[in-house]
Amino acid sequence: MSDGSWSGDDFGARLRREAMAWLTIRTNDGLDPISRQDLLDFTIDGKMFRLMDPTRGIRKPKELSSALSISTTYRAPGTRRPYEDQVGSDGLLRYKWSTTDPKNMDNRGLRAAMNEGVPLIWFYGVGPSLFQPIYPVFIVAEEPDEHQFVVATEVARDLHRPDSQAEEQLRRYVVAETKRRLHQPVFRATVMRAYETRCAVCALGHSELLDAAHIVPDSHEAGISSVTNGLALCKIHHAAYDVNILGITPDLVVEIRKDLLDEIDGPMLEHGLKERHGQKLMVVPPARNERPDRELLAISYERFRSVG
Repeated sequence: MSDGSWSGDDFGARLRREAMAWLTIRTNDGLDPISRQDLLDFTIDGKMFRLMDPTRGIRKPKELSSALSISTTYRAPGTRRPYEDQVGSDGLLRYKWSTTDPKNMDNRGLRAAMNEGVPLIWFYGVGPSLFQPIYPVFIVAEEPDEHQFVVATEVARDLHRPDSQAEEQLRRYVVAETKRRLHQPVFRATVMRAYETRCAVCALGHSELLDAAHIVPDSHEAGISSVTNGLALCKIHHAAYDVNILGITPDLVVEIRKDLLDEIDGPMLEHGLKERHGQKLMVVPPARNERPDRELLAISYERFRSVG
């Protein structure tokens, strides 16, 4: 607002817009997570403004008529169902009430966001005090018997309307796209944190040159949504892994396909690939419960051997 007032619909719309633009810059266009401490850097009209509640899962600022954000606390692998499983067959997500009281202040804030149709930010925990922002998301319905709200990404927002006559093919697309929009940034952030933003094969440490690679693809029946099915790989080693030029044994030893070992080419082949043959991974997660799953590595390594 021109007078800098911290109230009213105009301020709320501007706050949401500026917050999401700021997060896009601070997370390297969604590539990197953000810490709880770094979130305190956000300002509007020259003043610090909290985007996330420090003690509760729902942030409903007194200056706004409805909630601004929701958050999910990080849990170590195996302590809750994979995030991808939270996507229902309708392509929508669920977020639990704050307590079971429908009149709870936070629940009222989310209900107001639903009625106003405003966008929210979902801060998804990918490590202790580390979050991957997912936005915009919308509260599109409430399921009182289950004490939860129904959350939609932008692509799924209209699918919940009672008059929606989406064909089954479209619905399948929306489910897959919702999983992708939730899965990719959360999976990447979790894997990068576990590997301290370094390539497992060569230890390259530049985030913009790293990918979160699946050991076993999502499409495989064993392709779980977990850090234990992930590897931080630079783009060269990720590409080589995906096309079975590079394999990794269940004992975390790198192998290069035999015909490549016999080939004479430039320095990338010589130093970037061939020199890694027979060497242990240079980087593995310090936490044992986040290290690559041996059974998943065995599945991937068998595929590598079968084409070698």
